[in-house]
Amino acid sequence: MRRFFRKTDSPPTPDVSAAATSGATILVVDDSPTETRIFTSTLLKAGYQVETATNGEEAIEAAHRIHPDLILMDVIMPILNGYQATRRLRKDPETADIPIIMVTTKDMQTDRTWGLRQGATEYMVKPVDRQLLLERIRILLDEGTDA
Repeated sequence: MRRFFRKTDSPPTPDVSAAATSGATILVVDDSPTETRIFTSTLLKAGYQVETATNGEEAIEAAHRIHPDLILMDVIMPILNGYQATRRLRKDPETADIPIIMVTTKDMQTDRTWGLRQGATEYMVKPVDRQLLLERIRILLDEGTDA
């Protein structure tokens, strides 16, 4: 339904030009094809390169293969959940520094606390405001390049 309310008269947001010049790759990890499609579309429109994985095990393999600039990680997934995958990524020196934003429907404070304790850089609850997500991504990617 949102696609019917597209703004056609507004110029690209600053996020688009910042992403396009950075060439950043984002790994989207979610077992829901709908959520994956929404995130992928949002990120591609903002100028990011996108890779996807459908569970935590695939996410770990993809992180080693492509070394993304940032990971969007769901929590509730088969094989390895997002908490387990994040913990493994943080313990591995090759992937330990990749920013991870957990994006999940789990919205209790204990869920957020547990996600951050496993190594998530940020924790956002679905449905996510797209502009807020892009802003958080931009900030995390800038922190890595400005330091």
